[in-house]
Amino acid sequence: MDLDGTPDVGTLLEAVESADADVREEALDRLASAAWRDDDFAVATARAVPELARLARELPAARADLLRLLADLAERDDWPEEGQLPLVAVELPPLLSFAQDPDPAVRDSVTALVLSCRHLDALPLLRSRVAEEPEPGVRGHAVTALALLEPGDWRHALLTDPEPPVRLAAAEDLLRTAEPPFPHDLVDVCAQAYTADPYDLDEGHWAPAPHRRFSDRLLDDPEAALRAAAQGVPLAYEITARWRDREADVLPYALRDLEDGELHQLARLCQNLPEDLWAPVRERVRPFLDGGFTERAAAVTVLARVRAPEAVGEAVRLVTDEPGAAPGPYSVVLAVRAVTEVFGAGALPVARAVAGRIGRTHADLIRVLERYPEVALGVVDEITALVPRYEGGHAWAAVELLGALGPAAGEGAARALREEATGGDHSSVAVYAAMAHHRVTGDPALALRLLAADGPTRWSALAAGLGPAAAPLLPHFEPLLSPDVHPVTRARAAHAVLRITGRIEDTVEPLAHCAADAGAHHTDRLAAVTALTGTGPLPRSAVAPLRATAESPRRVVEEPGGGPEQHPDYVLREAVRTLLTAT
Repeated sequence: MDLDGTPDVGTLLEAVESADADVREEALDRLASAAWRDDDFAVATARAVPELARLARELPAARADLLRLLADLAERDDWPEEGQLPLVAVELPPLLSFAQDPDPAVRDSVTALVLSCRHLDALPLLRSRVAEEPEPGVRGHAVTALALLEPGDWRHALLTDPEPPVRLAAAEDLLRTAEPPFPHDLVDVCAQAYTADPYDLDEGHWAPAPHRRFSDRLLDDPEAALRAAAQGVPLAYEITARWRDREADVLPYALRDLEDGELHQLARLCQNLPEDLWAPVRERVRPFLDGGFTERAAAVTVLARVRAPEAVGEAVRLVTDEPGAAPGPYSVVLAVRAVTEVFGAGALPVARAVAGRIGRTHADLIRVLERYPEVALGVVDEITALVPRYEGGHAWAAVELLGALGPAAGEGAARALREEATGGDHSSVAVYAAMAHHRVTGDPALALRLLAADGPTRWSALAAGLGPAAAPLLPHFEPLLSPDVHPVTRARAAHAVLRITGRIEDTVEPLAHCAADAGAHHTDRLAAVTALTGTGPLPRSAVAPLRATAESPRRVVEEPGGGPEQHPDYVLREAVRTLLTAT
């Protein structure tokens, strides 16, 4: 190990030859990381290809891992040093004999190595593996490799093979080369072969592009994906992650395959379900209330979205029964947010329970009290005491809540915010404390001073939030309206100028450009859309892209693995619809 913590390749190669299996395994694990690293270790491992090939020939116990490492090195084409591409293909011929190795893992690694090297001279070898390989999974990989190097009609004959992995590999490659809408019979072969021998669809796959796993390819055709889901392929959430307004279509399959780890995904799905579909969700999810604490919290989140009446009482139980000390599980925050958002005044008991545990639970629960100012004002002294408490995020949450309470927060809150803004130990909290101080006192001087000192363009959204009071900061923003400034930076500056001055003649165009730009991050697009709403007519060039954003059946914002909150794609779509209606 070098002084900087980087593994030494020479030492690891020596360890691969160790008689100790644990030492060998650790060394191989470290070497395997070279395929994705961007440092001297990766380059040194690439240079060691001849030695890796020698070890693969001489060490049966490490052979499968070494061959797979060579395949990974051959596959990569973006090495950190030019001229350091590993010459794996040069070492390949002596390794091809291991296609007959007794170990299926070794035979499988040879297939991966041939494919990564794009070694067309080895096509006869792959054909023989497709015909003779006794292990179904290894044979399926051989089908994939051969199909990528030699596509042809031979794949059709394997659609009726007795082994599911072989059928699936053949259908998968035919699906890759087909165009949507996909043939039903091909979709059915994929679905039936997969359900006969299922595996985790999220696991990695060794085959390089242009290979695409059948489950990913099916998502290019939502009807085909639904057809496969109906036959048991777990694609419900993947469909709604890629396509809009499919929640009702996938609900039966989401409920069929539901596990506790998917409850938050179900909660997001349920936000867009019609009321007549709430009952089956309630029935399916209620048993999860008897599970562990985190599982209970996730179930409450779902039940809130389908307006189950017990959600309020269960949320109170979560807050009052929360195990351990602060910050507490974030799953409780998600449940309480859902309950208070859905039930509003009906969730007042939940707000009171949160107020009773201020400072002794997750900091983000404090923000829930923004919906219940009367409850928050009842514990305003306890909230104020959290302003200098950085651990667990309490300071940020307390500052934001006090700012939301405005003048009603009182002089004690104003004093604490002023002290934090001028003498606190955390610069980010200080800026937000100054902004909250402005909202409580109406005096912008402190906020202007901190924003000017810290660079107002870093805090353009906060400057916009000051409105006309931020006029002294205009000299920082107006130069950024120039067309040669980065479009997102320009749009953020335009937002600030618009809020400060009300001007539309030089702010609408940069905001509209950002709002219509499909390549901009959705948070910047949403901010631009929101800023434009109510400003008047849009530039003609922005109208068509914005209509496409509003009307697209496919998501324009993809967020794999999102939480239970509304999908950001729907948030953006609704904002764009509002803007287009207003203009």
